[in-house]
Amino acid sequence: MKLEIQIQTLPTSPGVYQYYDKEGVILYVGKAKNLKKRVASYFTKTHENGKTRVLVKKIATVKHIVVNSETDALLLENNLIKKYKPRYNVLLKDDKTYPWICIKKERFPRIFLTRNVIKDGSEYFGPYTSVRTARALLDLIKELFQLRTCNYDLSKKNIEFKKYKVCLDYHIGNCKGACEGLQTVENYQQDIDAIRNIIKGNFKHSLKLFKELMLQFADKMEFEEAQKIKEKIDLLANYQAKSTVVNPSITNVDVFSLISDEGFAYANFFKIVNGSIIQSHTTEIKKRLNETDKKLLELFIIEIRTRFNSQSKEIYVPFKVDLGEELKVTVPKLGDKKRIVELSIRNAKYFRQERFKQIKIVDPDRHVNRIMAQMKKDLRLTKEPRHIECFDNSNIQGTNPVAACVVFKNGKPSKKEYRHFNIKTVVGPDDFASMEEVVFRRYKRLKEEDQPLPQLIVIDGGKGQLSSAVKSLDILGLRNKIAIIGIAKRLEEIYYPNDSIPLYLDKTSESLKVIQRLRDEAHRFGITHHRNKRSKALLINELELISGIGKQTVVSLMKHFKSVKRIKAAPFDEIEKIIGANRAKKIKEHFQK
Repeated sequence: MKLEIQIQTLPTSPGVYQYYDKEGVILYVGKAKNLKKRVASYFTKTHENGKTRVLVKKIATVKHIVVNSETDALLLENNLIKKYKPRYNVLLKDDKTYPWICIKKERFPRIFLTRNVIKDGSEYFGPYTSVRTARALLDLIKELFQLRTCNYDLSKKNIEFKKYKVCLDYHIGNCKGACEGLQTVENYQQDIDAIRNIIKGNFKHSLKLFKELMLQFADKMEFEEAQKIKEKIDLLANYQAKSTVVNPSITNVDVFSLISDEGFAYANFFKIVNGSIIQSHTTEIKKRLNETDKKLLELFIIEIRTRFNSQSKEIYVPFKVDLGEELKVTVPKLGDKKRIVELSIRNAKYFRQERFKQIKIVDPDRHVNRIMAQMKKDLRLTKEPRHIECFDNSNIQGTNPVAACVVFKNGKPSKKEYRHFNIKTVVGPDDFASMEEVVFRRYKRLKEEDQPLPQLIVIDGGKGQLSSAVKSLDILGLRNKIAIIGIAKRLEEIYYPNDSIPLYLDKTSESLKVIQRLRDEAHRFGITHHRNKRSKALLINELELISGIGKQTVVSLMKHFKSVKRIKAAPFDEIEKIIGANRAKKIKEHFQK
């Protein structure tokens, strides 16, 4: 794939990009808020730095990993630089680059900032890309909860023997005196549970507890205490938790995901070591025999684990797969594990979108074939809808009723085949009868002229308009020769003849997008014709209102002057040359009034 096309189809999401030379050696790893904009900047401006110019000349391939935020991109960039040590990256040799928030495993746990992750059963959250962010979160926790800061061994035995005395923190209200048994383990643990949720960004439970406490103080007329709780609620509501890429409790795990369409599957692999994503690989798999997603994912997992020599004993996947008893397969349902699988799926989806864009540029036939196959499946058709026609009625309060027919060939407009219809047999604003008329006229003519019929007809409207169109197909004997559907505007429901239950396509579905584009194009085409017809009628009517001026006179004037405005401005002599002195005098007198 050419480098220009790789850059052109990059997503605009946050992520990490990796540059490789023609030998497949990684040159550079970088982070970006907008991947497409950042990578493109390397190739669209002149670099003052000589090394940067050399780097750009060597780049043969660009790979990337999509993440949820800039913070995630920074952390992932750090992990990949440490893993691959690219020649053009600054290598941070210190493994304690970023701080963590630790909930210590002990009776009455302390909470503090650390750069050392020790596997002693304590909980670690992070890492945080800035000490300021981590300290801000700790300050918030300190404002909300009264936790101990001392490093005493608060065992049950030590407290019972009164080994410790309360310190200044207790006297100024920053601690509840657990060292003297003034706070129970249960009460303290409730605060720890609330803090754990806050660090993870789950504030709902804590907000509810604080609100209940505030109301209790207010009921007791203790308004000072109620105000303090209100300030804590405001603090909590205004704080936004920082997302993280990693979780140290998830260690030495492989993550796999897969999405697919009619002809291809797109699979992603993450390798997680000590809670950090250190490797990512996404690929396209061509289906041979319409294999299931389960079968394809199993093949992908075996291939990738062999290729990358993975020794992980556990894998996370979005659905169950059969890989034998030696490997633990987990389908996460919630929490950080599920979020990592969702991130893997997101990378597979982005890769699929990019492939679509690239294929559209370098292989348009394959792009069209894929969309046609997808529409056939999504709309439950017997044939691919290579030729689609869409009808729309247009009238305003019953005036100048018209209809439009637009034609799409291979998913693209064929404008030379668009047709307008002036409604002839229907009086007043009757959309159902109008639809019946134009569908009958359209396909009666195609039959008589032996023209090719469409594989699919789309009616802009719900069950009523669809039923009217079906009547015409029945009369013409085309009911079983052409598929027909209706699309209702409100919820984008797809209706089928004689079926009251609509079909709802995914809002991001390419099939739905093609149908919406058809509907919008028919509406635009119809409205334009209706507007032109109405305007022309209004202009001619103004001249016909003049006593003694007939239609032929109006036609002669409009042919010469092109508009009523020019007729108004024209001198008497010029009008006289066209229609004679008597009628010219009447027109000038009319406009002077």
